[in-house]
Parts: sequence; C-alpha cells; structure tokens
Amino acid sequence: MNERELLYVKTIADTQSISKASKKLFVAQPSLSQALQKIEDRLGTPLFIRYPNGVKLTLAGEKYYRAATAILKIYDELCNEITEINNLKKGKITIGITNYLAVYLLPKILPKFHEKWPNIEIYIHEDNSYNIEDLLMKGSLDFGIMHYESDDDNRSLKYEALCEDMFVLVTKCNHPMAKYAEKVEGLPYPVIDLHLFENENFVLLERDKRIRQICDSIFDELNFKPKIGLLLRNYETARRLASVGFGVTCIPFGYINISKGEYEADYYFIKGNIKPAWKTCVVINPKNYLSKAARVFIDLVKEYYKTNQLTT
Repeated sequence: MNERELLYVKTIADTQSISKASKKLFVAQPSLSQALQKIEDRLGTPLFIRYPNGVKLTLAGEKYYRAATAILKIYDELCNEITEINNLKKGKITIGITNYLAVYLLPKILPKFHEKWPNIEIYIHEDNSYNIEDLLMKGSLDFGIMHYESDDDNRSLKYEALCEDMFVLVTKCNHPMAKYAEKVEGLPYPVIDLHLFENENFVLLERDKRIRQICDSIFDELNFKPKIGLLLRNYETARRLASVGFGVTCIPFGYINISKGEYEADYYFIKGNIKPAWKTCVVINPKNYLSKAARVFIDLVKEYYKTNQLTT
C-alpha cells in the first residue's frame, strides 16, 4: 500500500467512475483498471462493485476509503510542514473563493504572491459560500474567502472579517420613484423607501444564494413583500435587467464597482436598513493544519483590504 494506490482508490470512489478518475489522475483507463485489480487481488477482496454506468464501494472498500482519506491527509500535512522548513521554496495552497471575490480580488493578489514565491502552486476552487464551508469542514481547502452574515456562521469554523458591506436597491436610471429619494450626509448614494416599489417586479436570485437570503432578511425586517418577477442564479444578470427597466433588484454595495461601465443604473440605500448586511471574511478550519504559504497569502489579502479600506 503506497500513496499512489491510496490516491487511486480514493479518486475512483470520489468520482464513482474509473473513466472519470483516470482523467482526473491523468492515468490511462486500462492502466488504472489494472492497478485497481492488483490492489484488490492483494487484499483478497473487491473494493468496488462494478456497474455499466459506474462503481460503488463495497463494505471493504468503504473501510479502505476512510483509511486512505485519513492517511493522505496526514501525508499532505507532513509535506506542507517539510515545505515550511524549506522556506517556501515549494508547496501548494488550495483556496476556496466565491465567484465575485475571485473576479475582484485574485487579479490584485495573485501577481504579488507569485512574484515573491513563484514556486508555490495555487489551486483555486470557485464555489458558493455554503459549499466552501462544507469543503473546509472536510479538510479539502486550506482556507476560504467569502461573504457571510455574523448570525449565520458555522461555529466549527473560524471567521475573520476583512470588511463589512450594505445592500443597495438597483433601478434603471431616472426611475419615476427617484424623486422620492433623499440625500444623506456620508453616504455615496441617496436613501429611498422600499415600499415605494411594492408594485414593481423584483428580479432576485434563487433562495439557495446567500445574497437572496440576506435580501429576504431585509424584506422581513422592513415588513415588505416583494412582487417577484424573475428568479436567477447570477447577480450581474439581475443588475443588468434592472438597469434596462426590467424590474428592480438588490445587490451588495461593493458589487457596484465591478459592474460599472456597461449597463449603467441608479443605486439607492434602503431606508431603515442603513447598516452592514454581510461581511467579507477569511475562513479557516481550526482543526486543520494551515501552512506558512497559506498564512502568507492570507496576510497579503488582509493587507490589501487594510490599505485600500475596501468595502466589497
């Protein structure tokens, strides 16, 4: 039993397919099948039940998989610890990050990191906040960069806030209700009463999206029931539709900067809700080893937010 064999079995189990595993491992499918057969022959028992459309672990396979996962994790931690001794001359970081933050933040951080530590391999996993939290719990990521509500955190994970953000209402330019907006000192956009838009169609994200859940919290707090005209998966699609008058929507204030240019819109802070709705944060699993390379990357992110006093 060696690292390669453990990885072969784990990858086949994760993908539930020898063909998919072979592509992920960059190993020819016949070679992978032969390697698996040799492992099973040596153990004297099959690890998988073969089906025409995939494979499933046997009872022995489940025990092997659990052991392989634990051993590979220990091996990875050992390699990372040795890499620290080598003063970051080599190593790897696996980062989970939400799509928006990847677009906004990575071009500002990755070049600086690579310039100082060119031999550190970086793997980026773009996903939603909930899946990032789940992968952190499983030990599949070194850390995550994401948004969260302070009342909605996973107590098994550690969240360190980088900045806070408010939500804004998005409408087409010169919307008829714009005349009711009020300027408030210290705010870059005027404030407007959400109830003025009770007859408007709202373009919102699906309920599994964290942006939507925060919007719903704001609506509940203000005792406002939006008339939902369309549900989407992407906030920028919602913003652009609102900008051309196809309803209105709500997005985080920080998202405005990345959206400027095409499809200009008007933005308003929501009366009665002028407070941070979510936070941008770095998330780690305290139970997992955090390499020096990961800590250095996190420090660069913190310094960037501190220097630029970002609200995203």
